[in-house]
Formats: sequence, structure tokens, C-alpha cells
Amino acid sequence: MSNEELSYDFSPVIKAHKDGRIERLLGTATVPPSTQPETGVQSNDIVISQQPAISVRLYIPKSAATKLPLLVYFHGGGFFFQSASSPTLAPEHPVPAAYDDSWAALKWVASHFDVTQKEDEDWITSYADSQRVFFAGDSAGANIAHQMGLKVGSDGLLGVKLIGVVLAHPYFWGSEPIGVELNAPATMREFMAAMWRFVNPLSSGSDDPLMNPEKDPKLGKLGCGKVVVFVAEKDVLKERGWYYGEVLRKSGWNGVVEVMEAKGEGHCFHLDDLTCENAVAMQKKIVSFLNQCH
Repeated sequence: MSNEELSYDFSPVIKAHKDGRIERLLGTATVPPSTQPETGVQSNDIVISQQPAISVRLYIPKSAATKLPLLVYFHGGGFFFQSASSPTLAPEHPVPAAYDDSWAALKWVASHFDVTQKEDEDWITSYADSQRVFFAGDSAGANIAHQMGLKVGSDGLLGVKLIGVVLAHPYFWGSEPIGVELNAPATMREFMAAMWRFVNPLSSGSDDPLMNPEKDPKLGKLGCGKVVVFVAEKDVLKERGWYYGEVLRKSGWNGVVEVMEAKGEGHCFHLDDLTCENAVAMQKKIVSFLNQCH
């Protein structure tokens, strides 16, 4: 097969053919909901919308005797592969579908705390604390978590108090290189820009506020008080994570943002080995973040 037959080649993840066919090379595997034997954590899948098709996977600890913080996690995958049932945690529609579906999911979550609605008892109404809600995500999911935080700040989310946002190796970019990006090959920068054009054909480019927070006049309206950003030393997106912290502090936002870098690691390394030293440190930081933010 010649390259002339392709409109985009993002091997080893996906290939987009000029005739409209999509060839998925990675991220198609799924795992069913279950009870994790080592920890007793249970999971359950719920379809919240048929059109558009939106589903969520719920998790609950073995012994949840009291109300717990509610963590809404947006999976990564470059906006075009993987799903909530992927082993590591793909949209079939271009941006802004991912943002729209995520907001729909958040409104579904918030509906459980509407006292005017007589819902049956379920995991959310039984165990989740509506006043201790957090968003999190990795890569493109971190981008979505940030955008959902902005939407909460501008539109509100009835019945829910967003306390903090966790961004793991966030997928942000920009037309002007920063930091070590200045020494990166031009092909790498074009690859990153092409990925965004692929998932958002109508975008203005890499300085679209959806991709470059510095260009977003609403940045200071982020609807929470605390943010933690995780970056990895060998990740091409590392500089964007650090820069996000800088521009957020200067935006007029009144919260506190912290950036934590994992030395010697690449993009989303923790998904490949949750037991490695840096992944364990990352997990401990997230647990501390959830417990300390009240």
C-alpha cells in the first residue's frame, strides 16, 4: 500500500485512507466490568445515551461505608482511539464531539444529586459526595478534563462542587515551539499539528484555544480551586504541561496549581506499568490530592 492512498498515517495507532476507510492498529481491545480480586474494587458499565452513544464505567471500593470523593476520569487516546472499557482506559466523530459527550456525561452525574428527581439508589447516589468532585484524565483526556473545568466555571453544574482537576501528561500544543521543542525535529512538530487537524478538521490550527490554553481568554474562569499537572521527562508534551501551569497562574485564576515531573519516563508511562516507582509516586500524589482538597 502506497502512502498516496492515505490522507493520514499515525502508525502504529491508526491510518486514515483517502477513500474514507479507517484502519485501527491499536486501542481496540476491551475488558469487561468485574470485581478486582486483589482489592475488591467493583466496576459496572452504564449506557447513558443511545444517540449519541455515550457510556460510562463506574468504580467503587470494596468497603464504602461513608460518602466518598467523586472522581470523573476522561480517558486518553488522542481524541480518536480507546474507550472507557479499554484495558488502559475512540471517538468515531471529530471534535467537538468528545467535549459534548463529556459534558453530557457530567450532566448525567449531576442529575443524581437533583433532589427534585426521585432516582433509585445506585452507586453514585449512595456513595458519592456531590461537594467533593474531581475531574482527571490522561493525554487527550487531560485536555478534556481541563475543558470541562472551564465549562463548569462558565456554565456551572447544578448540585456539584468541583474541587480540583488532575491532568496527566496533558495533550496541549501551539504553533510556536517552547522549551526543548525548539530542538525537536520539524517532522515531530508537524506530526503533532496533523493529529489535531485530523480530529478537528474545522479548527483554526494548533493555537485553537481548545489545544493551546494560552490563547483562551476564558482560562482564568477555571471552575475549581486546585490543579495538579503530571509531566514526564521524555514526553514530547512535557513543556506544554509546565507551560500550562505558568499561564494558568497568570490568567487571573485564584487557585493553586502544582506541576510534578517524573524523571526518565515517557508519555503515559504509568499505563504500561502501574507498579513502577514513578507510577506509584504518581498514584500517591493523586490520593493525597483527593484527600487534602476539601
